[in-house]
Amino acid sequence: MMNRLPQFLALSAMLMAVGGCSTVNDLITSNLPESHSGRATIVVNLQEQEAYLYRGDYRTASSRISSGREGYRTPIGRFQVIRKDEDHRSSLYGDYVDDSGRVVKANVDRRRNPKPPHSHFVGAPMPYFLEFSPGYGLHQGYLPGVPASHGCIRMPYWKARQFYNAAHIGTPVVVKP
Repeated sequence: MMNRLPQFLALSAMLMAVGGCSTVNDLITSNLPESHSGRATIVVNLQEQEAYLYRGDYRTASSRISSGREGYRTPIGRFQVIRKDEDHRSSLYGDYVDDSGRVVKANVDRRRNPKPPHSHFVGAPMPYFLEFSPGYGLHQGYLPGVPASHGCIRMPYWKARQFYNAAHIGTPVVVKP
């Protein structure tokens, strides 16, 4: 028994460390079977930087988010999902790349940054895109812990996928201040 104590302590420490990891938590909770049925609704609270998925009156999932930064605010109000695109790319933000795929100019706004010679635009990836207002949607993206997007609502990969799979065209989306 005594020679197993170090193994037990090492395993316990590893589980505690992994259990606190938000990516692992997102992976696990986003793949649990839904315990409630009913019409999906998405509610986003910009002040809390959280999104919630409801089935009927039951909250079945929540996610950390990053919404629009100063000058690129996320619209507030009542919307509906108007388009779903699992492999969406931005039509405005991305990189200019050459024919070999090498980035010539990174992180550009194609409306403001002129195209360098012999390059073309490649939009930033926005997987699991749920468009709720023209040009605005929920999708997988980087979460720095503060509003940082160009107006969209970024979510961790596993949560974006979970919300995407639950939503349909017409799913209500409520964005609160």
